[in-house]
Amino acid sequence: MAKKGNRIQVILECTEHKTSGAPGMSRYITTKNRKNTTERIELKKYNPILKKYTLHKEIK
Repeated sequence: MAKKGNRIQVILECTEHKTSGAPGMSRYITTKNRKNTTERIELKKYNPILKKYTLHKEIK
């Protein structure tokens, strides 16, 4: 029987790209521990469209 874990998949979306109005969207999928990290996560990830590292926030 599989365990029911605390890890869930979350989608990270670029905040700079959304405000710039450029076409396309930079998104990443990652996992987080729901028990230890209850708030939404923010990570610096690479945006290939803007060609630089930008802040990505968890959506939904």
